[in-house]
Amino acid sequence: MSNRLILITTALAPIIWGSSYLVTTEYLPQGYPLTLAVLRALPVGLLLLILCRQLPSVNWWFKIAVLGALNFSIFWWLLFVSAYRLPGGVAATVGAIQPLLVLFLARGFLGSPIHAYSIVAAISGIFGVALLLLTAESALDPIGLLAGVGGAVSMAFGTVLSKKWLSENKQDSVSPLTFTAWQLVAGGILLLPAAVILEPALPNLSSENIVGLIYLGLVGAGLTYLLWFRGLAKLSPNAIAPLGFLSPATAVFLGWFVLGQSLSVLQFVGATIIFFSIWLSQRKPQQTQLNINQTLKLN
Repeated sequence: MSNRLILITTALAPIIWGSSYLVTTEYLPQGYPLTLAVLRALPVGLLLLILCRQLPSVNWWFKIAVLGALNFSIFWWLLFVSAYRLPGGVAATVGAIQPLLVLFLARGFLGSPIHAYSIVAAISGIFGVALLLLTAESALDPIGLLAGVGGAVSMAFGTVLSKKWLSENKQDSVSPLTFTAWQLVAGGILLLPAAVILEPALPNLSSENIVGLIYLGLVGAGLTYLLWFRGLAKLSPNAIAPLGFLSPATAVFLGWFVLGQSLSVLQFVGATIIFFSIWLSQRKPQQTQLNINQTLKLN
């Protein structure tokens, strides 16, 4: 599979994540974020684990626990805190700093170069998300802002460390399916105690609730993270991370198309800037990947 095709299929992950906002608000019971996160991660993780039939070796245990926490447990928890305490536009704009963080973390952990066009692309994407989602009535909550930044930092570390450890442990032959299964199970297990302690039991689920959970688990978690981690295994984090800008853009356009929400001229401008930033971030993915691979071989 060519790098371009891998990039396109990886982009499907944030596009599907964008639909999660609609499914969560329209089809799931409200007020149970941790419990729903566990139900989103753990069942599909166990299903994928049964399919791949491969448990992590001893040298992977700590790494999988760290990645499960960064990519799922901590990220989803802080994401919910940010979403509850901030208007959606503010929360998404704060989270949009992740690609910029990935640039500097990839430099530190992978030795990948930081190009000027990458900085411009990341900042442009943040600006585009702000135009797409922020309103004049948007309020700022300190705890919500800290949670949003913390979630972006968690996912950025998870993205870069996933690439680093996959590259360093190629001899273990860990497939993207197996890698996804391990992290979903670890993330779900780490979230389970918090969900049990901090939240009441779920009410009786309707058929719509069940369909929503199945979609978020099988498609919104299992399929998307399989595509995401496969992309990370093949391409540079600097090329993959900006694709996350597609998530808020998808959420806004689904709200317009499905729920009949209105879109302003500024929002269309913001969407255009987002697509420009993603295009700009892909300017030299092959050369960036070559530099990373050479660095890892030297290490």
